[in-house]
Amino acid sequence: MLPQMRWMARTLGLHVGAAALVLLVGACRGGPEPPRQEAEPDVPRLQPSEPFGLAELTLRSPEGDEVRMPSYVAADPTQRGRGLMEREALADGAGMIFLFPGDVTSAFYMYRTRIPLSIAFLGADNQVLAVLDMEPCPADDPADCERYGPGVRYRHALEVNQGFFDEIGLDESWTVGLPADLPPPR
Repeated sequence: MLPQMRWMARTLGLHVGAAALVLLVGACRGGPEPPRQEAEPDVPRLQPSEPFGLAELTLRSPEGDEVRMPSYVAADPTQRGRGLMEREALADGAGMIFLFPGDVTSAFYMYRTRIPLSIAFLGADNQVLAVLDMEPCPADDPADCERYGPGVRYRHALEVNQGFFDEIGLDESWTVGLPADLPPPR
């Protein structure tokens, strides 16, 4: 009977020791770790910015290459009129998508916009129709600012830091994937 009691004592000691180790490790770690957000290193994060929503777009080359782009969303006349005015910077690899309720021909201008931008005009099928570079306008009157238009009807426009479209090779052969949960344009 004595050997059986030794075996039970040893087994009980191992279990108690293992439990103590688990508690010790948990105490040293300060409790459970918060869940990690796995982000692709090449996709920048955007901070929320009133009054704009946020969305992630997918820029697609004709070869099937994809570039994910976080973007501010301008879906109503007030948001579209404000755009990127008064901003000192836009995160690298980020943009602003302007959503219109139908095809338009209006031009953009850079009044009170401080950063050089590039703009891609998109058709109703989200095909890139034209790409232009735009420079900040130093004029005090918006009527004195240069107008940038594609010369064709378009449905949406995407602004980014100037040079980003050149960097990824975006041209009229690309499309822009929009998420299904975007607000309806007004």
